Amino acid sequence: MKRKSHLNILVINSGSSSVKFQLINMADENVLASGIVERLGLPQSLIKFKFGDKDLTRECDTLDHNSAISEIIEDITHSQSGVIGDKSEVAAIGHRVVHGAEHFTESVLITDNTIKQIDACSELAPLHNPHNLKGILVCKELLPGIPQVAVFDTAFHQTMEDYVYTYALDYKFYEKYRFRRYGFHGTSHFYVAHKAAEIVGQSIQELKIITCHLGNGASVAAVKYGKSMDTSMGFTPLEGLIMGTRCGDVDPAMVLFIMEKEGLSPHECDMLMNHECGLIGISGISSDMRDLIKAYQEGNDRARLALQMYSYRIRKYIGMYSATMNGADVIVFTGGIGENAALIRSMCCTDMEYLGIDFDEDKNKKAIGIEGELTTQNSKVRVLCVPTNEELVIARDTAQIIDKP
Repeated sequence: MKRKSHLNILVINSGSSSVKFQLINMADENVLASGIVERLGLPQSLIKFKFGDKDLTRECDTLDHNSAISEIIEDITHSQSGVIGDKSEVAAIGHRVVHGAEHFTESVLITDNTIKQIDACSELAPLHNPHNLKGILVCKELLPGIPQVAVFDTAFHQTMEDYVYTYALDYKFYEKYRFRRYGFHGTSHFYVAHKAAEIVGQSIQELKIITCHLGNGASVAAVKYGKSMDTSMGFTPLEGLIMGTRCGDVDPAMVLFIMEKEGLSPHECDMLMNHECGLIGISGISSDMRDLIKAYQEGNDRARLALQMYSYRIRKYIGMYSATMNGADVIVFTGGIGENAALIRSMCCTDMEYLGIDFDEDKNKKAIGIEGELTTQNSKVRVLCVPTNEELVIARDTAQIIDKP
């Protein structure tokens, strides 16, 4: 059934090899349609759409960003299976943009000047911003006159103090290149922190929350009284936790040593640390946590090592952020691994009684992909599983900005 409303927000997440979307009616925040176009630039591009209780999957000839977004618009406005009558019923488009540098501390209406600034930030996020920008430019062409809003992964972390985000390099490098901690996954950390406050029935202004976004990319944030005080990702998404293919924190001297011994260029070393390390590098099996858990349960020692290293690093960050905030009230697990891997949550929360965590394994095993509390009633620190919803954050920001007089 088609719905006509000036409150329909199209959310676009344009990546290097895929375009994800949701069409959300903001009158009731109902998702009218969602989906993903995968394998951009490759034969047999794959389109997956969900309209209400209907699922549609089909292959297409090789698609680029322009044709992928064209397919999305065509499907949501289709005369038989679409959910709106015409593309004019899209009130606005909200875009995920990974890096806003110091230019953007909040979501903004996209103008020609905004596009230039996002492009300028591409030097800091060459794997993300150029593709985010492609989505913006394609929508400007295909949906002319419809306002667009950019929502930045880095914006939530702009509340960090200078002594937190500054690196102990010669200060001239900050002045010259803006080397600093930026942090990422901001929309996810923002959403689950506010959702956690709602679940525990307290104002976020009263809570010290540690949010753990665990997916193929992963980061932890210290959210004190609603503001990001620190986060594990830094100048790039490479710093911090062990991830699917990223190494996370390492001694920087090792990078120089490997480059010299292996004869690697800076680009080759960057590719190594981003795509061949982390869980896949440690285990030699897979970057997918589901594969590693299976191998671990079958007795594979490299899988055991990978999971122990992974969970230990998370525990270490939880401990650090508890110290920097002078305690913690709530710990949140989210993201594909955080929401679904009960074993990882258990490994992260084991032997944490000193912090006030009384972990409940029965609750933990039941909370798979759903919202749930993972601690007993006596636990001083409450641990929650909260499915993230970055698209809803983007849609809310977009609606709020276009409604401004």
